[in-house]
Amino acid sequence: MKNKFLIFIVLSFITLQSRALYIMIPMDETQKNHLKAYGVAYAALQNNIEVDWLLNYHGGSFIFSHNSALEKFCKLRSVSYELVADVQKENIYSQIADPEINMDVVKLQKAPKIAVYSPKSKLPWDDAVTLVLTYAEIPYDVVYDEEVLSGVLPMYDWLHLHHEDFTGQYGKFWANYHNQKWYIDDVITQETLAHKLGFNKVSLLKLAVVKQIRDFVAGGGFMFAMCSAPDSFDIALAAEGIDICDTPFDGDPMDANAQQRLDFDKCFAFRNFHIVTNPYQYAISDIDVTHSRAKLVNEKNDLFVLFDFSAKWDWIPTMLTQCHTKIIKGFMGQTTAFNKKYIKSAVLILGENKSIDEARYIHGEYGKGTWTFLGGHDPEDYQHFVGDPKTDLELYPTSPGYRLILNNILFPAAKKEKRKT
Repeated sequence: MKNKFLIFIVLSFITLQSRALYIMIPMDETQKNHLKAYGVAYAALQNNIEVDWLLNYHGGSFIFSHNSALEKFCKLRSVSYELVADVQKENIYSQIADPEINMDVVKLQKAPKIAVYSPKSKLPWDDAVTLVLTYAEIPYDVVYDEEVLSGVLPMYDWLHLHHEDFTGQYGKFWANYHNQKWYIDDVITQETLAHKLGFNKVSLLKLAVVKQIRDFVAGGGFMFAMCSAPDSFDIALAAEGIDICDTPFDGDPMDANAQQRLDFDKCFAFRNFHIVTNPYQYAISDIDVTHSRAKLVNEKNDLFVLFDFSAKWDWIPTMLTQCHTKIIKGFMGQTTAFNKKYIKSAVLILGENKSIDEARYIHGEYGKGTWTFLGGHDPEDYQHFVGDPKTDLELYPTSPGYRLILNNILFPAAKKEKRKT
């Protein structure tokens, strides 16, 4: 009797284990740590375990074959998860397949190789992408001008642009910070590097870097940029062969006809904008709405809304907008948001503040690749000033704004064709 009971217990345990074949990570309000959940999904891909991203299912949940190490990973990082048996999984997929339900399944197949374009020198601000990659425990390499010009970008799937001013105007910090040691050191470092690489101006070095990045995207790369990088990237492309830097930035006057000579066809996202020629003004163009919105919004009412897309037909924008809320707290930056009247018609707006006609989150294609621009500096620091301490993401493990960044990081892992359920 005792032996039969023991056999029954063992068989029951084996049956139970055989049914719990999958780990599902919910990404709705029940998730305790959304940001580290992306790290778990990335770790699964690193271990050659395919991950299904359940678009719009409980906030964009992940599901993959059970793995003891990954289950332990979830526990150690306080990531909420469920063990799901075959029959449960099939029920979920049947629900998602319903043509009346705005959900779909996208298969993630390999861990993207990530590069972050960031200066080696220490500047008095931090970068949201490197903060969240480190917190989520997703590995990345740092590259800068020297590496980009040496031709390393094709080694990577995904590139993030640090808060760079690609126009060679040092972020237009000159008026307020030209006597600060960090600013002086940065100018010296940038000029030294430019001369080392054969350029007599920093603006020419940055243009060469921008063209390499453009070609990376055209060849099938994925580019993500925040804050000052998106608009300065496009302005640098439009200003190829034109001196738009005044004397404080490069030692000689700018081209008097610079505005008229801009070529907007070269830009990824923007057109018909106007460059700011005053070296004392903390702005590089009217693409950014930081100053014009100042009397319209404040920290309490600054919000933007993510668009709803058809998961079954528009799975790319659906993937990029996966979140547990459609309303995201706004946050400022050198470039806070984009003036919608200067956005090209082919560009997809993913998130906007319609009441003041600004776009916060946009996406588009260039050649065989794609790019995504997000306005603002830090999703959990409304007005990050020069010298402020970096954000402690342990305090914001469910941050919706940081989720948008991590959606982009997983984007290159997605299979181009929708998964058939």
